[in-house]
Amino acid sequence: MRLHLCVVGRLRAGPERALLDDYLERCDRTGRPLGLGPVAVHEVEDRKGGGPEAEAAFLSRAIPPGAFVVAMDERGRTLASPDFAGFMAQVRDGGRQDMAFLIGGADGLSPTLRARADLGLSFGPMVWPHMLARVMLAEQLYRAATILAGGPYHRA
Repeated sequence: MRLHLCVVGRLRAGPERALLDDYLERCDRTGRPLGLGPVAVHEVEDRKGGGPEAEAAFLSRAIPPGAFVVAMDERGRTLASPDFAGFMAQVRDGGRQDMAFLIGGADGLSPTLRARADLGLSFGPMVWPHMLARVMLAEQLYRAATILAGGPYHRA
């Protein structure tokens, strides 16, 4: 199952970019033998400043047809890492070819796009910068792959 990070904004060179690239590389290396990956990042930008609704139009075009859509949103469900890994395996084993994770801009995802998602997922009630949320998601994707592979990375 191919994984897609559909995100608002461009991540420039710096520590967040280095962390993101590192976790995505690790995820690809660990996940591909398990049928998870590759991971693609689709960055979209609303240059006219139309807010969440305008961003939703750009994000919608980045979602592959038929993908299982996960909206990263503070109002979503929280999952422990092993549960997240099991969820990903369940979607993969259910025959989906693609899973798209949506991360909005500074004002979050539009209500329309959240409603379209198959799942709303949260990192908890705290609000995180959307650029840092990418890194956190990439780490959790890698962690999920290691859990499914039976590797030692996750210690619970």
